[in-house]
Amino acid sequence: MSAPSHPESAPPATAPAEDPRTPLGPALDTIRRLVALDTERGATAAVPAVRETLRRFPELSADPASLHAEDGDLLAALAELAEVIGWILFDAGLHPPARRMNARALALAGLCGDRWTARLVLLNHSMLEAHTGRPRAALASAARVGGPKPLPARVHSLVLIRQAHAIAMLGDRREPLALIGRSRSRFLDGVSRRDPHWAWWIDESELLGHRGWVLARLRYWDRAIPLLHAAATAPGPSYRHLFTAELLAALVRAGAWNEAEDLVAELAPRAAAIGSARTTGTLRRTARDVRRSGRAPGRLKDAAVHLLESLPA
Repeated sequence: MSAPSHPESAPPATAPAEDPRTPLGPALDTIRRLVALDTERGATAAVPAVRETLRRFPELSADPASLHAEDGDLLAALAELAEVIGWILFDAGLHPPARRMNARALALAGLCGDRWTARLVLLNHSMLEAHTGRPRAALASAARVGGPKPLPARVHSLVLIRQAHAIAMLGDRREPLALIGRSRSRFLDGVSRRDPHWAWWIDESELLGHRGWVLARLRYWDRAIPLLHAAATAPGPSYRHLFTAELLAALVRAGAWNEAEDLVAELAPRAAAIGSARTTGTLRRTARDVRRSGRAPGRLKDAAVHLLESLPA
């Protein structure tokens, strides 16, 4: 995220006041606004602001080659703005435009040599590829994050998580376990002065949720469910509702009917306000699976129907 934003957006850099007559100041202000909106209300609520941003900044739609003479600070701000927009479009379920904006962010970051924003985009894109069922492409994107120097611990831990998700999707059951173990060890190495400004959101809850999610992909329910529960109940940005959705899916697949029913009862009253299409899509698939299940008890099926009715379109 970027900035005080999402899991795959990068926090807006704190910058000195800029001349409002130049695009730099408005670009930095827009990054902050989009990140705050995504954090508080979710990606779908931020999509109208994204559309307005694309109208206000024609540079985001121009051929990147036409911008090579622009000031480096402006190009860096535009690259970060494109990264934030790409993240929001992804979490809002708008995958083709998210892919295009990620490509634009990489091109703009390349023009100004902003390797850290490029790395964040690649980590976001790896998640998009995994979400859309392309684990090999997800691995390829994560592999591009490295460089000649070792990555800071928190960034490296996230790369290992991205790799674990993709390899678990490919059917390997042993290597993802090793990768999430290494990701935990790297995270515990702590912060460093080399951390990029967006690394603030790579925290204990983020890692717990992803470790639990990888274990759920591998069907290790006894280990996955406590981790997902810890991540889902920790305070954090709006996008982390995704861990709640993955927790419900794990409970249902593990046959933990009572726990699943309790979670649905807690979720349904606030389901309409969930602003992540990834989250609502996962909840919708799980509720439909319950409704079709030959094993799920009737009370859980009724709760699943209520959840489906409560989710936003």
